[in-house]
Amino acid sequence: MSACKQLVLLVQQRSDCVWRHVRRSVTTWYPVGAAFNSKPHRRLDHFERNGLFGVPELSCPSGFQLATQAALRNTELLVDKACFCPPGPETVESFDQLSDGLCKVADLADFVKVAHPDPAFREAAERTCIEIGTVVNTQLITCFGIRNLFSDHCTDLKCLDCVCCCRRVAELFMFDFEISGIHLDETLRKEAVKLHVKLLDLNNEFLAGSHMPNRIAKSAIPEHLQLHFAKEGSFIQVGGLHADSPDDLVREIAYRIYLYPNGDLMNCLEELLKCRYKLAKLVGYESYGHRALKGTMFVHKLFDVFLLIRTSKDFKMMRGMKKKLNPRNAPSLYSPYLSLGACMEGLNILFSQLYGVSLMSEHPSLGEVWSEDVRKLAVVHETEGLLGYIYCDFFHRADKPHQDCHFTIRGGRLCQDTNQYQLPVVVLMLSLPHPSKSAPTLLTPGMMENLFHEMGHAMHSMLGRTRYQHVTGTRCATDFAEVPSILMEYFATDYRVISQFARHYQTGQLLPENMINRLCESKKVCGAADIQLQIFYAVLDQIYHGKPQNSSTTEILKEMQQKFYGLPYTPNTAWQLRFSHLIGYGAKYYSYLMSRAVASMVWKQCFVQDPLNRDMGERYRREMLAHGGAKEPMLMVEGMLQRRPTMKDFVDALVSELNPNFETFIHDSES
Repeated sequence: MSACKQLVLLVQQRSDCVWRHVRRSVTTWYPVGAAFNSKPHRRLDHFERNGLFGVPELSCPSGFQLATQAALRNTELLVDKACFCPPGPETVESFDQLSDGLCKVADLADFVKVAHPDPAFREAAERTCIEIGTVVNTQLITCFGIRNLFSDHCTDLKCLDCVCCCRRVAELFMFDFEISGIHLDETLRKEAVKLHVKLLDLNNEFLAGSHMPNRIAKSAIPEHLQLHFAKEGSFIQVGGLHADSPDDLVREIAYRIYLYPNGDLMNCLEELLKCRYKLAKLVGYESYGHRALKGTMFVHKLFDVFLLIRTSKDFKMMRGMKKKLNPRNAPSLYSPYLSLGACMEGLNILFSQLYGVSLMSEHPSLGEVWSEDVRKLAVVHETEGLLGYIYCDFFHRADKPHQDCHFTIRGGRLCQDTNQYQLPVVVLMLSLPHPSKSAPTLLTPGMMENLFHEMGHAMHSMLGRTRYQHVTGTRCATDFAEVPSILMEYFATDYRVISQFARHYQTGQLLPENMINRLCESKKVCGAADIQLQIFYAVLDQIYHGKPQNSSTTEILKEMQQKFYGLPYTPNTAWQLRFSHLIGYGAKYYSYLMSRAVASMVWKQCFVQDPLNRDMGERYRREMLAHGGAKEPMLMVEGMLQRRPTMKDFVDALVSELNPNFETFIHDSES
């Protein structure tokens, strides 16, 4: 047995009971479950001080400037090296080192600017994002040597796979620089740079505004409902849709207030879309949407078929069944079985059986994390050793975005000078309730599914082993990046997986199988509506990023909602102002549908018979997770399925999700 495996087993054997109900002690958690079902221990060693994520400079806000300047100095050296060496692997390697140095600062700052509780840190991080973004788009594109990063005559790489990977990364670098106008003459290139810098500001402004709560006077809300919302003096703050609330009126109040239009943010979005269109046209594309879809798995005719779903007889029947059969308080029935610690144990068990990987809780050093309730996990393989780190920022706090997110802080890459692999570091950010004095954090089925989804992104980063950080983990085609996360949702609703960990936090009783069956069938009942909603979002995203319209974004939304979605538009709302995916997924939101189709095919062909099959887990890592963006997405899908999927396969994969067993569901609901 390897030393790493012995270490994992030793830690598991030391598990003890850390969560005790006020009256009895029943449930024993393994170390990972214990870490999330109990409050973190405060570190008493004040001499061990470090900066955020272990970066010494980032022990205070001013450290961002030091880190930025150091990264930019290193960039200048690498630019000179890249521009004056002959095209080939050495040039690509130099640019990957350059990208890595900038990303280590910019990606970290990108997270801190939205998640750190200290405004001074957030402001310093935002300045860093703008400064690095500006430098990248004003200085790097002046290096004409990157016009041809790779020569057809290069033969000094060890194998054909390395040649293909190097060539692909070179093409991706060129594509990234193309949007800044590297191929244009000097005058047009300066205009492209100006537009790009403006977009950085607009992106930051819209992203920040999309997460800001709206507020209304307390007097406008019935007193008995005010307790559901945050209070600010004489105002009520609404920072989300409260979709999980069993109270219809609470949900309606949240919807109307949270989505109430903000004039400044509306202008920001309109300007952002105009700016993207101008930039795309300037660099040679018909629209921003045309530019965004280059190099993806996108198939245009797919949406023509999706539109048939909303008019089908089965869809109409399932809409009606949803209203009748989805119990209002269903989440509360499941939550006692789904403590956060139990779910983390479940993930640990799943990863151990599929990949030979364990999640091990570590104590962060003083200053390493931005909030005391952040947990740090080391991801350890039974033979390969440490694979990377996941920081879990799971609990709600003021000024924290409500959206569940995965952030890459440091990408993995093979360091050529040391021949060592740079370990990836990521953050998973959720907004879960804090544990109470009498109970750990209890998740609804939706929360549990979101946790599994985001952990799918994290493991994509952890299990990737790429030569270049520019294509590591989730840095791949957008419509492939969601496949690992959506696939995890299938594991999250399979009883053979759930029965490994879902047990009542007080009694230790396992979650009954019929409740899982009922949950799975209820998801199918809602499936048609969910797919129709995703189609609406995807079409709206494409319209926004197509040719300019003579209508406001709200008018476009109203028209598309009437055409593509079954529920009417609510007057005096502007949902698009909360559509933060317009920043990271602009013109690519369809990716969720495309990825769901691929994930469905992978699940049904490879895992549905045995979701804990190690051989299939190893194939999944080898064919899909390991490559990041270094391999064509469709080639990875083909390698996993061992066949090339057709258009009909994609459509059938989605439609097949809409066949619930109504008889079983009704029986379970009544019982």
